Amino acid sequence: MKVVVKAHTTILKDTQGDIQLFLDKVTTQHESYKNQNLILDVTHDNSTTIQSIKAFSELSKLHCKGKKSFVIVAENIDFNALPKSLVVVPSVLEAHDIIEMEEIERDLGF
Repeated sequence: MKVVVKAHTTILKDTQGDIQLFLDKVTTQHESYKNQNLILDVTHDNSTTIQSIKAFSELSKLHCKGKKSFVIVAENIDFNALPKSLVVVPSVLEAHDIIEMEEIERDLGF
């Protein structure tokens, strides 16, 4: 797992290509990331499926309770088939854009 910290956002990149192992690591280490906006980049895993992305739901709910953003970056999946509670985008740039919009919404009290 590769960790990159930029201002108020932490990017966690799966480098092993095993999304379940990545989820386990992030869940175990969540306490150290709970005060940061998180971008989870799983583009390295070519076998990413809708079901494997849905496995992040509980972690996403936990993280968002702390008023921080949780965005997953994945490629080659049907974004319309994912639950609305998960924020999934095709690129890291779009993930940063989503986080900026959510920060503005929180600042405005939405």
